[in-house]
Amino acid sequence: MPVSADALRRFQEELAALDHPKPALTREQQLLIARTEFLNLQRRYGLSVADVIGFFPADEGVEYLRQLIDASSTKRRRRSQQTPG
Repeated sequence: MPVSADALRRFQEELAALDHPKPALTREQQLLIARTEFLNLQRRYGLSVADVIGFFPADEGVEYLRQLIDASSTKRRRRSQQTPG
């Protein structure tokens, strides 16, 4: 389903607002907050992974996909390693 131009514009504006770092936080805390807010925006506007990757330069889009795949495979391994108790 195509995303409306207005939704993409608002998403871009809100995403740009995330680029302003908070000085009292460590770099890791800033990245965690930005990632959480980014994922919330993705959910709010109902964007697919392809829509989100379209916002990244090509190299960063590929890296984002790799991170999603790694996170997904890590979750699967954890679930399969758990034994019922």
